Amino acid sequence: MRLIQLVAASLASGAMLVVTAQPLPAQSRARVVHHRRHETLRPDSTRPVRVVKWPAVAVLPGALLPASRIVAFYGNPLSAGMGILGAMPPAAMLDKLASTAAAWQRADSTHPVRPALQLIATVAQDHKGPDGLYRVRHSDSLIARVAGWAESRNWLMFLDVQVGWSTVPAELQRLIPWLKKPWVHLALDPEFAMYDGRIPGRKFGTLDARDVNYAIDLLARIVDEEHLPPKVLVVHRFTDDMLTNYQLIKRDPRVQVVIDMDGNGGPAVKTHMYDIIVVPHPVQFTGFKLFYKQDRPMMTLAQVLALQPAPVYIQYQ
Repeated sequence: MRLIQLVAASLASGAMLVVTAQPLPAQSRARVVHHRRHETLRPDSTRPVRVVKWPAVAVLPGALLPASRIVAFYGNPLSAGMGILGAMPPAAMLDKLASTAAAWQRADSTHPVRPALQLIATVAQDHKGPDGLYRVRHSDSLIARVAGWAESRNWLMFLDVQVGWSTVPAELQRLIPWLKKPWVHLALDPEFAMYDGRIPGRKFGTLDARDVNYAIDLLARIVDEEHLPPKVLVVHRFTDDMLTNYQLIKRDPRVQVVIDMDGNGGPAVKTHMYDIIVVPHPVQFTGFKLFYKQDRPMMTLAQVLALQPAPVYIQYQ
């Protein structure tokens, strides 16, 4: 209720923007963290009328964005509570993604749709675990299972990382063999990056531009060494503090950075959050997450396409 009141007050202020351009015990506990996420989502501030100019970034041959739109199903097959990827039997889930992607293609024929599976490969949890880092690294066998689903349909795959008390550099090293595949990309979730000693799921975490830049440099090196088309890096965000020093994020055409509006709520709430959290902080591209359960009602495709700038990455949880 607090969320709705705050957003309603913010909307009433007239602020607007004009845009020009079966799980293991640890996994079960991790589900609790994900069940809590976004419950206290609210705008950090309202902003006056302004013009937001998004930067022009070179597009290299083979780049997915902005010509295509990525439509991803998010979650983990070991947990029905983390997202649609694990909430249905695999065959049914894959068929649902195919039909969802087809709906997006019908809604906007100007952008070819690239379906994707987004696996939470490193999951934050609300207890220390054996190494004291409040995160679980899922096995290569699990990653291979989901990768097999994606590869069998010529789809993309994203490896989503929640570092807990670990660090971005420490968590990405083990994923390099997977990231060398041309159809595997990366996502970072600042909500569960707890560099100040807090417990994941109790407070929102944060990442800085230096963390994002480390991932950009790593992906760019992989692109060069493996002679790959550009990689996509998704960074989730739904508060100002969740991503600090955004203006220092590198603009490297070898890595296409998507800032994904990750909060839930009704259409007015989500549109407003997009306008005050994502739009005024231009990096490269924008994304938008839709929640099957928490969004009441879930926005229509037409409503999402009406956002400015129109998101080129869509994620379903």
